[in-house]
Amino acid sequence: MKILILSDIHANLPALQAVIDKENDYDSLIFLGDVVDYGPHPKECVKFLRENANFYVRGNHDNALGYDVDCNCMGTFREYSISTREWHKTLLDEIDIRFLRNMPTIDSFQLDNPADGYEDSSFYLAHASPQGDMFKYLNQDEITEELEGIVAEYILVGHTHVQYKKKMGSELIVNPGSVGLARDGGQACYAVFENGEIQLKRIDYDVEKTISDLMKAPLPQSVKDGLKKVLLHK
Repeated sequence: MKILILSDIHANLPALQAVIDKENDYDSLIFLGDVVDYGPHPKECVKFLRENANFYVRGNHDNALGYDVDCNCMGTFREYSISTREWHKTLLDEIDIRFLRNMPTIDSFQLDNPADGYEDSSFYLAHASPQGDMFKYLNQDEITEELEGIVAEYILVGHTHVQYKKKMGSELIVNPGSVGLARDGGQACYAVFENGEIQLKRIDYDVEKTISDLMKAPLPQSVKDGLKKVLLHK
């Protein structure tokens, strides 16, 4: 059993495609939220998740676009988010919007596959806080204070765009990082569960293609230039 774990795609199709091309033999796909905002390919990325994601949760950007509310972004990212979201609204249809609205804020499941040679594994999914708050920015130390009442072998979160694994007793907290807008390097980040272990991975992708498509977007030049710097990790 191979499970591909993705988060924070942010409408970056070349990054998503690079991951899928590398890990195309996965059996199941988990998505931890934020498929829209920032990037130039919301339609294609939402379509991929609608057709391929087995388990998923809603991120603050999915929530903002789906329900036309604030995403609670900070700093210059707030301007980037608002501008790209208004554009993305014109690219998505009602089926896409309904998918974003209907994504749960938390999810969990039990993996039962003893033939793989390991015991049953339980997974708990959230975007930011394991308690279901999709807006909190928690580092790997702060997140341990948000585990009350949660029982699972693997607790999976996204939101911060920073990869990590943190062991807490019998629980493993995992953030796969961001596929489309990593803040700890210029690659597409993700994780893979296989043979009873989770590995953090990252891969190069055609960032110039993403930037080229972004520069064609009907967005303020300051937004496009700012997002270009983020994509290039400058």
